[in-house]
Amino acid sequence: MTADRGEALLRRVLAGAGSAHPADDPFGPWSSDGGPDGDGPLRHVATVPAREGDVVPWPDWVAAPVRETFVRRGVTAPWRHQAEAASLAHAGHDVVVATGTASGKSLAYQLPVLSRLAEDPRATALYLSPTKALAADQLRALAGLDLPGVRPAPLDGDTPLEERDWARAHSRWIFSNPDMLHRAVLPRHSRWATFLRRLCVVVVDECHTYRGVFGSHVALLLRRLLRVAARYGARPTVVLASATVAEPAAFASRLTGRAVTAVTVDASPHAGRTVALWEPPLLPELTGENGAPVRRPAGTEAARMLADLVVEGARTLAFVRSRRGAELTALGAQRLLADVDPDLPARVAAYRGGYLPEERRALEAALARGALLGVATTNALELGVDIAGLDAVVVAGFPGTRASFWQQAGRAGRAAASALVVLVARDDPMDTYLVHHPDALLGAPVEGCVLDPANPYVLAPQLVCAAAELPITEDDVDELFGGPAAAAVLDELVADGVLRRRPAGWFWPSPRERPAGSVDIRGSGLGQVAVVEAGTGRMLGTVDAASAPATVHPGAVYLHRGESHLVEELDLDAGVALVVAADPDWRTDARSTADVEVVRVLSRREHGPVGVAFAEVDVTSQVVAYQRRAPDGTVLETVPLDMPEQTLRTRSVLYDVDDAALAAAGIGPDDVPGALHAAEHAAIGLLPLFAICDRWDIGGMSTALHPHTGRPTVFVHDGHPGGAGFAERGHEVLRAWLTATRAAIRDCGCRSGCPSCVQSPKCGNGNAPLDKRGAVRVLDVVLAALAGPVTGGG
Repeated sequence: MTADRGEALLRRVLAGAGSAHPADDPFGPWSSDGGPDGDGPLRHVATVPAREGDVVPWPDWVAAPVRETFVRRGVTAPWRHQAEAASLAHAGHDVVVATGTASGKSLAYQLPVLSRLAEDPRATALYLSPTKALAADQLRALAGLDLPGVRPAPLDGDTPLEERDWARAHSRWIFSNPDMLHRAVLPRHSRWATFLRRLCVVVVDECHTYRGVFGSHVALLLRRLLRVAARYGARPTVVLASATVAEPAAFASRLTGRAVTAVTVDASPHAGRTVALWEPPLLPELTGENGAPVRRPAGTEAARMLADLVVEGARTLAFVRSRRGAELTALGAQRLLADVDPDLPARVAAYRGGYLPEERRALEAALARGALLGVATTNALELGVDIAGLDAVVVAGFPGTRASFWQQAGRAGRAAASALVVLVARDDPMDTYLVHHPDALLGAPVEGCVLDPANPYVLAPQLVCAAAELPITEDDVDELFGGPAAAAVLDELVADGVLRRRPAGWFWPSPRERPAGSVDIRGSGLGQVAVVEAGTGRMLGTVDAASAPATVHPGAVYLHRGESHLVEELDLDAGVALVVAADPDWRTDARSTADVEVVRVLSRREHGPVGVAFAEVDVTSQVVAYQRRAPDGTVLETVPLDMPEQTLRTRSVLYDVDDAALAAAGIGPDDVPGALHAAEHAAIGLLPLFAICDRWDIGGMSTALHPHTGRPTVFVHDGHPGGAGFAERGHEVLRAWLTATRAAIRDCGCRSGCPSCVQSPKCGNGNAPLDKRGAVRVLDVVLAALAGPVTGGG
């Protein structure tokens, strides 16, 4: 491969797209902003230059057997950031190393852990990762070092019972995840007393993934771990590893409850990258919902790119936003490759969450040994699995945050040659905004992580779990669990009879019961629904119970490893969806209704004709129907459903506007619903630019007359019980957020609204009514008011 491999691969991708640019100049002429002129799909190209590494001598404290083992394996000296972070940890300081993908963060915690284990034959360590695949990969790497006396072992949901017993009795470095810590270790900590008494280091890998509700649970879970360890006389050092995030020390401190030092200057070498921003072309022969123009789907473009790159022999990952999308992208690439070489389709596969453990392991092994050239994946491969030598990454749809984009992009470019990274825009306001405003992606700092351990919907179950492990003392409340907020929640738990208050603290009254089993730390708290083949009883996978009514309702099409199934029955009480194999020539989309009730206003301010508030709300939603759609999006049939109502207590940012101000802007009463609805959709699409979240983490509602405000009102709310901090972040940056929203709508080239600006894939009302021009006028009114003085509230 040559140093300009990334540019050469981009030329191949352009040629495969049927670019009208001349063969000797496929990029075409360049406009003043660095992007290509013309009507082609390539919107912008940037070059990330190669970087040389900065090595330093091995620290004196590294145990000789550990140093010699790494030297034998080709690590002749550490990078500067590895040595700095490892030395801080060795000295007992809690540390977070926040550097880029493939920067060798593993060595930063391996050195202090392995040296400590070598020096103290009784010491133990715990490694926590957000995914099984990452923990398994790190365990394989450590086992490959073959250091005597370490005895590493896995502890996850796939670990057989007898292996769990061996790990507890003999392992000195256990590789696990927050779920197992929560459900298996802490509730039975007396059985783990020897391991916990000797615990010297806790490694928290890929800690930037711990955000929102999940991150809030993990923050309290880590406090529970450190409290129980202290009960046995241990004070382990915490070493965190993270992708590049804003203010990593402050974030790591919120996560652990301790003061944490950050190491952020990446001293590792990296090959250059060619980064391309790509907007799929419009399909003039098709119209979408309500006559909107339709772009070629990002997944279709990614499948074609994946096939082209595999033909070139380029090892490629295509990141796709959904499980279904990963399956379809892999299938699309396989079909294209079958026309080129019958042996090539077998070298492409899909990889996603929801697969059974043995399926995941087989795919990971095939990827590691190079049997697979191209993989279409969800963000399940964004983290950890050590994939060396990738030539290209295709990101089909902005992954929600700049941090995730760069994490995915970092999977390419580990070899000496440059690599290619392509962001393929979805038909989505955020994606469209970014490919037309490249500085918002390539020139902006990464986001900070949002979490809220004081969320009572998270704090209450975590305090119950903590009390079941050890009685909670006044010192615990003040030093670990948040002070007055925790005390108030504990008082409610006592009043409800869940806990008992005694002079020594708060107690769990049922010692034979373990509450951790009923607390879901990863999502809605509603658990998982198993997808089961009706004829055989074979479990195909799982879906989150909160999303089950919209994804595995009766009549829904469910994809698993490229095979289509129809859902026959959904039993939410039993947590089972029964499916049968089928191959329909249509897809399904759920339709729902929603209502928002303001429970409590947390803050409000007036800006003349516009009011802005942050509030606690109840969101009541119900899936009422689904549509069967042809491949081109045409609605074939709407089928009514009778799904139960779901009510969510959460938090929302909202703004309301005086009718007279709207009328003065040319928005008549009949235009208000469509204008507000369009502004709401676009705002939801752009919020992930300002809060580290996904569009599917948030929701919204707009109405021409809301009973609480008495005026036209737009809500954007968190999609998690108690809130996850996303709406609060939107409230803090409302003016910048709505300015970007207005630009996204105004700059879109469609006439009356499309998925790139105001249509939403999750709209329960079928994207009607929508008024694109009216949305711009609404936002003009709001932004003009926000630029003026505060006239009331507080």
